[in-house]
Amino acid sequence: MAFWLIPPSNPPPLNPGNLPVGFARHSDNETGEHYLDISCAACHTGELRYNGQAVRIDGGAALHSLASTVPTIRGGSFGQALGMSMAFTYYNPVKFNRFAKQVLGETYDENKAQLRRDFKVVLDRLLGTAFNDMHRGLYPTQEGFGRTDAFGRIANTVFGDAIDPSNYRIANAPVSYPQVWDIWKFDWVQWNGSAMQPMARNVGEALGVGATLRLLSTDGHPVAEAERYASSVRLHDLHTLEETLKTLQPPTWPEAIFGKVDIALASRGQALFKENCAYCHAPDPKPIQDRFAPARDPEWRMRVVETSVIGTDPTTADNIADHRYDLTNLGWTKEELSKLDVRLFGTTLAELDLSNISSAKALAYITAYVENRAYQDAGISDSQRWEMDGFGLPIGVQEIRGYKARPLDGIWATPPFLHNGSVPTLFQLLSPVSERQSEFWVGNFEFNPKQIGYRSEKFKGGFLFDTRITGNSNRGHEFRAGCREDGVIGRALEPEERWALIEYLKVLGNPDLQAQLQPVQAKPWTPGPACQN
Repeated sequence: MAFWLIPPSNPPPLNPGNLPVGFARHSDNETGEHYLDISCAACHTGELRYNGQAVRIDGGAALHSLASTVPTIRGGSFGQALGMSMAFTYYNPVKFNRFAKQVLGETYDENKAQLRRDFKVVLDRLLGTAFNDMHRGLYPTQEGFGRTDAFGRIANTVFGDAIDPSNYRIANAPVSYPQVWDIWKFDWVQWNGSAMQPMARNVGEALGVGATLRLLSTDGHPVAEAERYASSVRLHDLHTLEETLKTLQPPTWPEAIFGKVDIALASRGQALFKENCAYCHAPDPKPIQDRFAPARDPEWRMRVVETSVIGTDPTTADNIADHRYDLTNLGWTKEELSKLDVRLFGTTLAELDLSNISSAKALAYITAYVENRAYQDAGISDSQRWEMDGFGLPIGVQEIRGYKARPLDGIWATPPFLHNGSVPTLFQLLSPVSERQSEFWVGNFEFNPKQIGYRSEKFKGGFLFDTRITGNSNRGHEFRAGCREDGVIGRALEPEERWALIEYLKVLGNPDLQAQLQPVQAKPWTPGPACQN
């Protein structure tokens, strides 16, 4: 299945290489050399297939396996395969000569030696990364399809690769690629609600997927100030992507493909949603005086629910909260840091220990330096920067040991569910944990429009998701009889109530279908019975 990348529907003029969705070709402004790279769409485009038809989900969750470089018995990763293919090509003269002739054409004779040297540089980098990841055991929980330990990989890249090997940390908390419609309205983003400024979020992610950044020289000292924090981050393009996201709407249920919505059942589901779900998941627009960005309208208050309450796998939140890094090699002073556009929530700059700093705070300050340098190099004015940062927002950072609830418009198009993709269908997510699958297969694009999820039976080339492995737990966010503790967030739902809620979630975000809903009286939300200790 070509590493579960989404093929282009047709090769249009803007895609002359007929590249998969999310892959892009660009040329270096200085050298003119062409590069193959990925864009945000590679991880934030989904596809659902049913009865021979495919539904593209712009802004949804990808199902590929791009990130992993560590050799496994199962294999299946694009990164693994690329490294192996390049090694076989380099060390087999017949293969390399054939490759070089295809790349160089008429200049084969004079440029073959240089191509071989350039090829070896890239191969060494890939193999070096693979050896480092495997030797240190950095990624013990296999990510499989549709997931990556984003925070862990960014931290290992920026703090371990670029600053000091002592900063490598075990990254055993893969998360699904989140849907990105409506995120421009959120007051806090990321799974744990730790980031605020749109440009800082995007710069951090660019650094995590390979944007160049050289902080230290070969002797371990900071590079000259004139060169420090120079990167390949492309601010204008990131801003264009962010502005484009503002036009992205949640997907609407395609009745012609997946079947008609039962409006009467959905109407009952709307009442059940108000009773059981809206407290956390309904958008909560802030009045202008309470917004972080007064110019943003609407700005939604996003509730970050602590893991002790929601009960879902805590590994992601715990790693972000607990991992610490030594940045003293960078030679920062707190006087310097105080001049950056970083706003800390829940702590102060005076309390920071730069030899023992959390990933979220460390990334906030590194991102601030990279932003300043990129804006300077691009000649961007202060007024332009206000807009490009995103409503003039500072680089805000908070750390809560929890996960952000979000509006559920289009949630039907984003399986599997929970932050770590540990629940295959919406029906199971609305069921007690005892009724959820402890193992299921991932990687099948075929959609189940009744249960709402990908088909999860065993198939050739699939990835077996085991919820008993660290980072993979399917516990929490549970509707079950009894008191509210250990991730029980609501009363037990009868099967017919679960079906009604699912039917309503097909409608949510679709104005035409929502207008057809019939009024059904909803009971008021209550926190439920407390447990007696």
